[in-house]
Amino acid sequence: MKITILQTGDVPAPLRPQFGDYSRMFERMFDSISDSFEYDLVVVNANDPLPDPTEMTAIVITGSPAGVYDDLPWIEPLRQFIRKAYGAGIPMLGICFGHQIMADALGGEVRKSEKGWGVGRHNYSVVDRPDFMADAPESLAIACSHQDQVIVPPEAAKVILSTPFTPNAGLYYANEKALSFQPHPEFKDDYALALSELRREALGAEKADRAAASFSTPSDSDLLSRYIVDFFRQAVA
Repeated sequence: MKITILQTGDVPAPLRPQFGDYSRMFERMFDSISDSFEYDLVVVNANDPLPDPTEMTAIVITGSPAGVYDDLPWIEPLRQFIRKAYGAGIPMLGICFGHQIMADALGGEVRKSEKGWGVGRHNYSVVDRPDFMADAPESLAIACSHQDQVIVPPEAAKVILSTPFTPNAGLYYANEKALSFQPHPEFKDDYALALSELRREALGAEKADRAAASFSTPSDSDLLSRYIVDFFRQAVA
């Protein structure tokens, strides 16, 4: 299966030599589950032209420091791309910013949350179980790093992951071809911790320390990654 990765942001420059780009993180995530994937890359935030989504097999939209409300030249074309892909039933996954821009493009509301930064490992309640998550436990512990949130999901989206801090943390869409999550299953703990430490001044010492301590909770990223692979296999079939 060929996955087209739409990279919408860059790993911060101080961390890039050690951790590489977000596209590579997703490739490693998928390759850890199966060796059946191939990848194309479109660097959207560098203004690479967006191809016709109807010619794609599967799509991943990455995280980004950008907000859906930012006046950037690639935001509106990405919205149009998402609507066209959704209308054509092309399997599509969004993570963090990808989760937000999908919701925004398809009729939801996204904004910077008054709750502030969500960082560290959060425990997300599984509130609905699509077929590809039929064996999901009651909660999934996944790393996150965000200020913006989906405040109101699109009408076509069902909430599948939720916390009091991020009520709309996972969305599965009515066409059964679109899925998105606020947390980052592609992040390894060393990167998630390094990112929160890089943002220590913005977070404040207390929140940064809590984020660091939260990584003592075992990660469920591998499990969520398997669900994502099963989603793509089901959606492509």
